[in-house]
Order: sequence, then structure tokens, then C-alpha cells
Amino acid sequence: MQLRRWMLRIVALCTVLATGALLFAQNAYDEPWRPQFHFTPARNFMNDPNGLVFYKGEYHLFYQYNPEGNTWGHMNWGQAVSNDMLHWKQLPVAISEVKGKYMIYSGSVVVDRDNTSGLCAAKNGDKGCLVAIYTAAVRDAGKDVHQSQYLSYSNDRGRTWTEYPGNPVADLGKPDFRDPKVFWYAPQKKWVMVAVLADERKVEIFDSHDLKKWKRESEFGPAGDTVGQWECPDLFELPVEGSSESKWVLVINRNPGAPAGGTGTKYLIGSFDGDRFAADAGEGQWADYGKDFYATQRFSSLPPADTRTVWMGWISNWQYANKEPTDIWRGAQSLPRALSLKNIAGRVRLVQSPISETKRLREKSLMNVSAVSIAEANRVIQKAAVDGDTLEIEIAFAPATAKQFGIMLRKGPREETTVGFSRPGNTVFVDRTHSGDVGFSKDFPGRQSAPVFDPAQWSLHIFVDRSSVETFVNGGETVLTDRIYPALESRGIQLFSDSPRTKIVSMRVWKLSSIWRKNSSSGSSE
Repeated sequence: MQLRRWMLRIVALCTVLATGALLFAQNAYDEPWRPQFHFTPARNFMNDPNGLVFYKGEYHLFYQYNPEGNTWGHMNWGQAVSNDMLHWKQLPVAISEVKGKYMIYSGSVVVDRDNTSGLCAAKNGDKGCLVAIYTAAVRDAGKDVHQSQYLSYSNDRGRTWTEYPGNPVADLGKPDFRDPKVFWYAPQKKWVMVAVLADERKVEIFDSHDLKKWKRESEFGPAGDTVGQWECPDLFELPVEGSSESKWVLVINRNPGAPAGGTGTKYLIGSFDGDRFAADAGEGQWADYGKDFYATQRFSSLPPADTRTVWMGWISNWQYANKEPTDIWRGAQSLPRALSLKNIAGRVRLVQSPISETKRLREKSLMNVSAVSIAEANRVIQKAAVDGDTLEIEIAFAPATAKQFGIMLRKGPREETTVGFSRPGNTVFVDRTHSGDVGFSKDFPGRQSAPVFDPAQWSLHIFVDRSSVETFVNGGETVLTDRIYPALESRGIQLFSDSPRTKIVSMRVWKLSSIWRKNSSSGSSE
């Protein structure tokens, strides 16, 4: 296994060398494990999405970025822009660390439409600008010793940033006060900030009328958590489908303590009065049961006609983020997901769906069958040579008496990633034990399971990229996200069931296009 892993890395390196001067050009994103429809940096290490915002026709993605290496360190804000949240154009570093003083940790960006900050330069009748609120982290001897919240602003659509001379704008004198998410609270015409005391497992809630002077109003937590850290909080309101009520969702990214081990995204349902969040009865719930979905952030200021709430997360896990076998680059961002609330099995739950724009990625229909047996569907797969490393798959099963059934992805002679259902127990699982290169970390191989809340249906909506699998179960009521590192030749799919009576109600498969091959016409000109 060790020899095979190094051989795969040599293949990747040879591919890179062959591209020569095009190595870091965006149209040359064609290394063996390079995601083709998820954002990755051209090179070096990336983690949390930051500052997701829509402004003047562009979606902005900022992200934690080390421009000097392929492991965590020298944190800056990288930047990319898009016209559809899918096809991204990488821009130069937006907000840089001040070496010897502080690094730039996670934060958010808002559109200050009415120039409440007084920092925007009115131009052509537009008095607004972009304002970033982020953590400046002072470190010493490899440890965080002081964190406070800084502000920078941009009057040129995010291309250049000016640090506010009155920084910090919020400071509790703590080593773990970080990750501010700021939003406009219309009922009280004010800005609200949620940040964390990570080691104390508390969310701190502040408000401001000018983005520069912040007042601490309340705190929430630790809500029964006794270990690990809280990171990257968010707070937003959503209507509950099928009812006249709405609820507030408090998001807490947890490290460690997730169901699959390591990092994960937790949320609580409750109410917010502008100053305090109150959780409804019951423990927090998990947004994703896979191994690799963390540090979520929601887009701010979507166009008025777009009423969706959309977020993204980092596809990795701190158990092995610095060890993943993509030596040129590390880290990827998830597909954007639209969020909603539903009452499922007697409880209000967060539901995630891939944004509708993902349909634009469909390059070719490979398969469309209905009302067939597992064996018949597999014959269609074989006859039509349905395979690939960039696929979208929709399947609905009628399991009959089956106890286990599902699909094997990126299948080769000696490897596959298995996504399936298990009964009794009504669970869905992703097994990447034999998914390819799993030897770079003891925490990587394994099987992750999650509850199926509505056992009256058994449907999967799966996005397979070159090194990831995102699985949406029963319309997104349960989600699992996992990285995989299969061999180049492992491209097959195959259905399975332990009962010959299992039927495929419907199954569709599409080959998906690369966002990089079309990237030259995406994003915006400088």
C-alpha cells in the first residue's frame, strides 16, 4: 500500500511537470485527484470558506489560505469570484497576514449599502462598499496567544482592501475569540455579530450600528458540550416548510466530536430577539454525517429575487487535512447547498439541497431507467459503459425484503466506495475502507453511518468528483460528504442488494463538465 501510494503521487507529479508553464493556469486543473466541479486553489493549502457574499453581479469566495506551502500556516484570505457559485476565477490574495504580528483567521464580508461605517466612497450614486470583519490571530511558539476582530474595507469590488486604522473593533483579551459572522438585523436596524470563545465552547453575540463599535449583548453555550472547540458560528432565520412559523438556526462547527470522528457541523433550532439566542428543547443536530464537511459559511446579500439561504463548507477533516495525498494543493470547497427547515419525524430539521445551478454542469446523460431490477439496471450500466470520475447520480429504490442495498462508486479491480442503506435500523452509510489510497492517516478509512428519518422512501442524489463524494439522502434530509483517493482506472459503478426482489424505481446518471475547462469565460474581468 505504501509503494502504491507513492506511485500515485509520482503519476500526479509527472502530470504536473508535463503541463510546464501552464502548471498553475486555471485551465490546467487536470491533476489526477483535482476536483473538476469543486473549487480548489491552483496550489498550496486551503481550509475554511470566508466572506461569502454577492456584490455587483459577482459571488465572492474568500478562504483560509497558505500561499507559502501545502500545510496549514501563514493564514491569509485567498479570493475567487463567480457568476454562478460554480465556475470560479481565482484572484490574488485579498487580505494578507502581517508577518511577525498576526495571521488572518476566519471571518465574514457584508455589503454596507448605506455606508453605516463611513468607510465607503460614494461613486455614481452608489454609497455602499464591502466590509470584511475577521480575526487577527497573534501566535507565539506555535500557539494562539491573542485573538481579536479586525475590519478592512474595499471600494473596488473586493480587488483591494484597506485596513481600518481603529482596529481591533472587538477584543475580549482572549486567545480563542474568533470567527466573526456578521449580518444585518432589520427589525432593529443594526448589525449583529456572532463569534466564538472556541475553547470555552461559547458563542458571543454583539451588535453595532456602524460596524466599528461593537457591544457585547449575550453569550450562548456550552450547551452540554464538555470537550473540543466551537468554531465558525452562524445565525440565521428560515421558514419551517408547511407551516406559518419560522425558526432561527445557530450553527456551530465542532472540532473534534463529530459523529464520524474529528470535525463536523452542528446546529441548534431556536429563537432570536436581536440580543439573545434561545434553543428549543433537545440536543443539537448534525448537518452532515460524513467525515469531510466543516467550517460552513452562508452567502450574504444574495440578489433580492433570490430568496434562498445558501452555504458552503470545507471538504476535509482536521484529523488528516495536512496529510492528504494532493501534494500540489490541499483542500476543496463543497458544492453550494440551499438550506430549508422541515418537520421530520416529529422534529424541525435542517435540509440541504445542491443549488439548482448544478444542473448546468450536466454535460451528457449516460443512463435513464425506471421500474427495473438491480440485475437489469446493472446490465444497462455494463452495456452502455456507464462510468466516470465526474458523475451526478439520482436513484430511488424499492427494497422489498432487502437488508442492505445501494451503489458502488469509483469501482476498480481492487477498490470501490460504497453508498448504501441498511435495514433494520434504517441507516444510510458511506464505506471508503477500500476507496483507494487510505494509508496516509489511520483516521481516514472507515464507514460512516447516518439515520434515515423517513423510511418510507429510499433515494440517493450523489455527486462524484475526482476526489470526493457528496450524498444527499431523501431530498437532503440526511447528507454525507467524504473525500476519496481512487486510482485513475477506478471509474465504474455497480448496484447491489442482498435481495433479488429489490427494484430500481428510477435511476439517472449524468457526466458532469469541468468548471476549469470553461473557466476562461467565467467570473469577471479585472
